[in-house]
Amino acid sequence: MAAPMELFCWAGGWGLPSVDPDSLAVLTYARFTGAPLKVHKVTNPWRSPSGCLPALKTKEEGVLSQMHQIITHLRKQKYNADYDLSARQGADTLAFVSLLEEKLLPVLMYREAQECLTLLSQRLGDQKFFFGDSPASLDAFVFSHLAPLLKAKLPNGKLQQHLKSLQNLCDYCTSILSLYFPWDGGDAPSSTPKTPASEGAESEEEPYKRRNQILSVLVGLAAMIGYAFLSGIVSVQRGTPGAAGPRPIALEEEEEEEE
Repeated sequence: MAAPMELFCWAGGWGLPSVDPDSLAVLTYARFTGAPLKVHKVTNPWRSPSGCLPALKTKEEGVLSQMHQIITHLRKQKYNADYDLSARQGADTLAFVSLLEEKLLPVLMYREAQECLTLLSQRLGDQKFFFGDSPASLDAFVFSHLAPLLKAKLPNGKLQQHLKSLQNLCDYCTSILSLYFPWDGGDAPSSTPKTPASEGAESEEEPYKRRNQILSVLVGLAAMIGYAFLSGIVSVQRGTPGAAGPRPIALEEEEEEEE
């Protein structure tokens, strides 16, 4: 059996599997498609083979270190979330991604970002996902940028309050978390029992781990605000159709901390 692709991404926080929108987009897209990834969640980008996060280590193309390149590679490997989309839905995907980029750029005002969230809420309506009962790439992009905004501890979060007032978007994020990341806190439970020696070492390293966790959260928040939620362009092409509902979880997760 071929070795799985290895994904290096920012660790989680706020009850999310990752605090970085780009990392979260890739993780969510992989969950949607059942792509077999070995996931390394780290708090230091130098632990990544490319020196940045997210990064995908592949046999065919070496190391890919941009979100859209990673998703494109997954599509080439027949893990494509957009196979069943019609031409109209593909055009809608591009239109909504462009809308998000235009309205949520950092130089624009809160009012336009608020209008963008309202439009997303209206487009989603009472559907489970943006195109019905099955998730597509647009859902991965939207979720990866709405979920941190919804979960982050923001002192004066007017935009966050507006998002919380849009109940269908809140339910949408909660549903994706429960379906595709069902464990508490967004991190898979460890299967390795702790020994007294390991517990002692962990206690000694606790200040460093706490420092790195705080840094990862701050970087994720900076990424969320700096990039204003969406920075990827979606291309519409799909490989193998899948049944409605959540796909088999194929990610083997491995939590790593900076020593």
